Amino acid sequence: MNPRRKKRLTIVSSIIIGLGVVAGLVLYALSQNIDLFYKPSEIYNGKEDTGIKAINGQRLRIGGLVVPGSVHRDPESLKVSFKLADMRMPIAFSASDPTVTVTYDGILPDLFREGQGIVANGKLVHGNMIEASEVLAKHDENYMPKELADDTGEKHVKPNYSKAQLDSKT
Repeated sequence: MNPRRKKRLTIVSSIIIGLGVVAGLVLYALSQNIDLFYKPSEIYNGKEDTGIKAINGQRLRIGGLVVPGSVHRDPESLKVSFKLADMRMPIAFSASDPTVTVTYDGILPDLFREGQGIVANGKLVHGNMIEASEVLAKHDENYMPKELADDTGEKHVKPNYSKAQLDSKT
């Protein structure tokens, strides 16, 4: 093999190896920033299709309904904790439902309330507790701000839960 061809082969192979290393580093960096979405039941049982369970310290996103009567606020700070249950229709809560406790230190969204659907970003600790860094409240497609609803004559109706639903949370 002549020296010119050998030099070209060395340069091309170096470029290919360099691109491979860069691609590997980019994929590794992206895998550290992925937030996987879980439902409360999937924290206990693993993902439905793969059975993969979340591990302590893993960053994740969890969504569900705030269990009525589970919201506890610290009177001296912005700390709040609440339980999440799976979202299903019709809305019903029972003691046998798997729940996950979410703790959050910050201002909650205006739409946050018991029985409301929320999504929390955070870290899994102690197997079934999430330390949230962000809490987002969900609303249905019929949501209308209170001021606009008052102007149009529509009423904001707070969801009502039967005594059986509220008693079944314990």
